[in-house]
Amino acid sequence: MCGILGVVATSPVNQLLYDGLLVLQHRGQDAAGIATAENDRFFMHKGPGLVRDVFRTRNMRSLAGNWGIGHVRYPTAGSAFNIAEAQPFYVNSPFGLLLAHNGNLTNSEALKRETFLSDRRHINTNSDSEVLLNVLAHELENAASGLRLDEAAIFCAVAGVHRRCRGAYAAVAMIAGYGLLAFRDPCAIRPLVIGKKELPDGRNEWMVASESVALDALGFRLLRDLAPGEAVLIDTEGNFRSRGCAVKTMNAPCMFEYVYLARPDSIMDGVSVYEARLKMGEFLAEKMKRTMPHAGIDVVIPIPDSSRPAAQEMALRLGLPYREGFVKNRYIGRTFIMPGQSLRKKSVRQKLNTIHQEFKGKSVLLVDDSIVRGTTSKEIINMAREAGATRVYMASAAPPVRYANVYGIDMPTRSELIANERSEAEICREIGADGLLYQSLDDLRVSVRVINPALQFFETSCFDGCYITGDITVEYLSGVENQGKYEDFGMATDILGGGAQLDLNLINQEER
Repeated sequence: MCGILGVVATSPVNQLLYDGLLVLQHRGQDAAGIATAENDRFFMHKGPGLVRDVFRTRNMRSLAGNWGIGHVRYPTAGSAFNIAEAQPFYVNSPFGLLLAHNGNLTNSEALKRETFLSDRRHINTNSDSEVLLNVLAHELENAASGLRLDEAAIFCAVAGVHRRCRGAYAAVAMIAGYGLLAFRDPCAIRPLVIGKKELPDGRNEWMVASESVALDALGFRLLRDLAPGEAVLIDTEGNFRSRGCAVKTMNAPCMFEYVYLARPDSIMDGVSVYEARLKMGEFLAEKMKRTMPHAGIDVVIPIPDSSRPAAQEMALRLGLPYREGFVKNRYIGRTFIMPGQSLRKKSVRQKLNTIHQEFKGKSVLLVDDSIVRGTTSKEIINMAREAGATRVYMASAAPPVRYANVYGIDMPTRSELIANERSEAEICREIGADGLLYQSLDDLRVSVRVINPALQFFETSCFDGCYITGDITVEYLSGVENQGKYEDFGMATDILGGGAQLDLNLINQEER
């Protein structure tokens, strides 16, 4: 999971990109980057940390031009804290290309060999995003007529990307001298939307983003989601073109976007994320009535923030008081995103503090959006007991997470998942709850589908072990688990270390 953004405007775009990345910050806190273009010259700045920490006034002034792309990184493939893997990525041949990517290529190792042996291209990092960029560059070179590049050649190149790449990917790219390209994988696993702003002088500005909230915040009107396998092309004059570039497509968005990843005020594939989470609470309440009618619960308390809509709806349907029992420290990162298990465990009590009077002498129902590793759940249940709760029940708006996710979410190792090879009763004992309630997968699907009946399929591999791209084998999963994708902090940086500013046409490092 990462956040990507692309804008073609009629005035300097650096502030738009910065503001858009702030809105998408929840999608990645590991690193951030912005690239812009002016007069066929690219400018880029990227570095580790939050958007507000990466960019200073001198960096923003250097990002000249009326069109550009941005990225916030969440580590899923490659190392956790290596500035070399911050995005966007750049190659100078052909034409000059920059790319930012959200997702995960499942055949990246094979593509690395292809790009070296057949395409004669060198991959400098462990990031599959750099692989995707080089595949696109090679396909553009093949599709172009000599040094000329036109619309047909660009869409042909994207079709070549779809033929070669497997997995989940939504991407924005800049092509020097031409414009902004955005495309989505043939299964539409990772989200990507497009918006438009009509100016009084009749000109249009365009934005593509991972979530619609970025459009809302910056005054763009949401037009639609990109279709599976679709590419959109916006030239520097604001002319818009789109084309389906994949032969076989399936609209199967990632269910975890609705459960946890997306902001509640986003609309994805015609579905309000907030409304979907309310529905999850509704179905979960009905299941509780059937399976735990005599629990004797006094109060419903959410684990902030993603679970609030489901908890509110559960309380309403169960006729129970809803209370805020935890106060969240906004300056601690999301524990799910933190790359080390020890860091997750340590951060829970730094992140949350209890309001003791909401627990003391009460039987409480804690509602969370999901239970992944179980570390947070166990610590929070202990905190509730320490605050005086007599009994602590846990409800999850999502089903048990039993399988690795290979499409861009940090769930690579089954042994880390608390539900792996455990029954619900065993999970309940492990986290120390008096009772545990999980959403059923069927009810989860209906929670989203009832809002948009056109959605017939979802990517739910972490719940059911079914990988919709059809290329995931037991050997592949074993390889992912043994590969050691995440490395410790303190890794040496590459030549761009420290968030260096680049004029990519000159390849000269600017003064930091």
